[in-house]
Amino acid sequence: MPRTPTEIFLIAMLVIYALPYLVWRLLRTDFWAPLVVVQIIGGILLGPGVLGAFCPDYYKTVFTPGTITALNGIAWWAVMMFVWVAGIELDIREAWRRRGETGLTAGLALAVPLLTGSLAALLMLRYPGWRGAAGASWQVVLGIGIACAVTALPILVLFLEKLSILRTPFGQRILRYASLDDVAIWGVLAVILLDWERMGRQLGFLVLFGLATLAFRALMARIAEQDRWYLGLVWLAGCGFAADWAGLHFMVGAFLSSAVLDAAWFRQEDMDRFRHFLLLTIMPVFFLSTGLRTEWTIGGGAVFAAAALLLCASVGGKLIGVQIAGRVLGWPKGEATTLGWLLQTKALIMIIFANVLLDRHIITNSTFTALLLMALGSTMLTIPMVSSRLSAYVRGDRA
Repeated sequence: MPRTPTEIFLIAMLVIYALPYLVWRLLRTDFWAPLVVVQIIGGILLGPGVLGAFCPDYYKTVFTPGTITALNGIAWWAVMMFVWVAGIELDIREAWRRRGETGLTAGLALAVPLLTGSLAALLMLRYPGWRGAAGASWQVVLGIGIACAVTALPILVLFLEKLSILRTPFGQRILRYASLDDVAIWGVLAVILLDWERMGRQLGFLVLFGLATLAFRALMARIAEQDRWYLGLVWLAGCGFAADWAGLHFMVGAFLSSAVLDAAWFRQEDMDRFRHFLLLTIMPVFFLSTGLRTEWTIGGGAVFAAAALLLCASVGGKLIGVQIAGRVLGWPKGEATTLGWLLQTKALIMIIFANVLLDRHIITNSTFTALLLMALGSTMLTIPMVSSRLSAYVRGDRA
């Protein structure tokens, strides 16, 4: 029976929202797989590699090119807003105030998994199918390496809330380390995306962005908070467009647009509500659109093997890096392990990062799928591994 494009779109939206929620609620997966993780897994299962393979007629009927285009538009704006609010919450000033301890810990938590992830990437590149058509070997190695080093700050905040340690000194320490790593990750992405043919545009963007930032900050400091939210979203759209025009990708512009704003300009309660609103209403569309990009063209076994290799490199590298920091700084026994597991959250930011690499054809869909599976695995390990390790010093007053 023929259906209108509107009806097909609404069927897709019904599937996107209903199925992951039912699985999450009926199977009670919250301990090892929060709703956001179930939604990402749902996106993979609804993608061409699973649903498209087992039910091709249904897949082609619901996820038509027109529907996918509409979903992609929602997903782009959703993830831009999510990165924007996450960037506003970065506490760079506190990280700078405690720069010795924070810099050492964040540096090792980033550098060691970057190294192990890069070694895993070099091993993968010995075989065909992992490097994108426009990707140089160094871009693929650095991209996969930094993907293994990512800590997803927004998901970390949700997990710390779930564990009731977000506002404790221990929770704030973890956020400082993750904040510095987030800044470094976006800086590395900008390096990977450097285009020598567009170097003039990119330099022009950075100069104009700096000048516009001075004027915009002066304006934001003088207006009411309700106007800051609206103008902030205007600023987000403008920076995203300018960065994409310059060849740096709109997600780099989204992060830069938030990094120059002060968290004190917005009430914490409003930012929390806005983040939860995005997760509830439109981020599920991003997760679905991400799943639609997964492929198994070089074979499911090879993709799963690559994902397992990357998971070992990511988890092992992060734990080793934080253990080294703990030894140098003299942390109590067990603290480094607990902290290292909390920094394993990779879903969302890693997925966004990998989406950018895929958009620029630096990696293939198979590499993207392996990275996505790695991100899900490391994120799902976090709560089970940490819950049993939380002890008095975590909930205490140690800063």
